Amino acid sequence: MRIPKHVGIIPDGNRRWAKGNGLKKEQGYDHGLTPGVKVLQQAQAYGIEELTFYGFTVDNCKRPKEQLTAFKQACVEAAKLMMKEKVSLLILGNTKSKCFPEELLDFTKRTNFNGGGTKVNILVNYGWEWDLSKKSEEANKSIRSSLYSSDISRIDLIIRWGNMNRLSGFLPIQSVYSDIYVVKELWPDFKTEHLEEAIRWYDKQDVTLGG
Repeated sequence: MRIPKHVGIIPDGNRRWAKGNGLKKEQGYDHGLTPGVKVLQQAQAYGIEELTFYGFTVDNCKRPKEQLTAFKQACVEAAKLMMKEKVSLLILGNTKSKCFPEELLDFTKRTNFNGGGTKVNILVNYGWEWDLSKKSEEANKSIRSSLYSSDISRIDLIIRWGNMNRLSGFLPIQSVYSDIYVVKELWPDFKTEHLEEAIRWYDKQDVTLGG
């Protein structure tokens, strides 16, 4: 079976899950932490080399204060959980904004944990316009090399939970040739079957990269 080298994860549906379970919207984010670790461990078993998780975007910072605080803290806790695994971790996002968690500043350069291993990228306070804006600061360089996200490779497969068929600004350059698989279930309801089914689906796609 053809295994994607790089998988993008859009973990959508935390707020809807909370509402459906009688909780406040901001209480849903904590329930998305364990699924992140499970996806990582399952991906490692498959031999997937790189994972990128969509934490939160610049636009998400417009949400109510309680939700902003909750998903910022969830990203911090997610990073801490990843640090317990064999990973090469990169936190990517606009660090000049007050929305960026100070606890993650030290990890905006790729850092190995437990000897390194799977490349794990977490997009925190990420915005596609911010990512592309570095190009204007570095003339005569290719678009790819002048991105803030230049250390992140092309994405083979993007999996989005929550039954929404959109990318929401997810790494637009790296995702230009990505195959996109949508999971109907909400992210906190993650099951290992979701990743298994996505990879089986990817194996059947005709990947030509335009050739």
